Amino acid sequence: MQTTTNKEKDPMGRAIFDYYHTKKAGKLRVLSSMFYEDEIPVPTLFRSISEMPVQEQKAIELCTGRVLDVGAGSGCHSIVIKDKGLETVAIDISELSVEVMKARGIDARNINFFDETFAEKFDTILLAMNGIGIVGKTDRLPHFFRSIKRLLAPGGQVLLDSSDIKYIFIDEDGAMDIDLAAGYYGEVDYKMRYKNITGEPFDWLYIDFDTLSMYAEEHGFICEKCIDGKHYDYLARLTIK
Repeated sequence: MQTTTNKEKDPMGRAIFDYYHTKKAGKLRVLSSMFYEDEIPVPTLFRSISEMPVQEQKAIELCTGRVLDVGAGSGCHSIVIKDKGLETVAIDISELSVEVMKARGIDARNINFFDETFAEKFDTILLAMNGIGIVGKTDRLPHFFRSIKRLLAPGGQVLLDSSDIKYIFIDEDGAMDIDLAAGYYGEVDYKMRYKNITGEPFDWLYIDFDTLSMYAEEHGFICEKCIDGKHYDYLARLTIK
């Protein structure tokens, strides 16, 4: 897992920084050994509530109390939550992203969610935009649940969205073409590139709801599905039993 990101090797942070200051940005490319090259349109990282998918809108609606926005990027979710009148803290491993969020009036911290020295209490922990992806691999989920327990206030909740990407592996006959010996199919490797900046490779997790529920049960959490998205995605709520 990454700690915090060096400015010189932070493609997404630099793209966010450029767009905030100039309203222009180059291509933010996403590379993976598993998929064809993709691109994240940088303006979407600054989207308004009306431009967010339904699961993100619902998550913001469900936020209560003191909110921790994990992997907050440009702070688009934090701004909407703050406008609801809720105290909001945004964290990100990208120093450049945190600089932008502070400039936008957000209480933002350059800190890793898994840093055990970070031990404030929150009523809602929000992991939007497949924020649980920061776990990387399923064998790191126990660490994730320990971190939640450290940060959740009594009666608190975690709101997260993710996707079941098994549709990618369905062949023409409708059968699943997955190598079960290779591990969980939602474990993806990524690397980002922006202009002349190439980031370090990192692991990213997409987790289906049933698997998330199984791990949540093992670690003393109740997992509820709040809403299904439009493309194999969903919003879930975790609470401690």
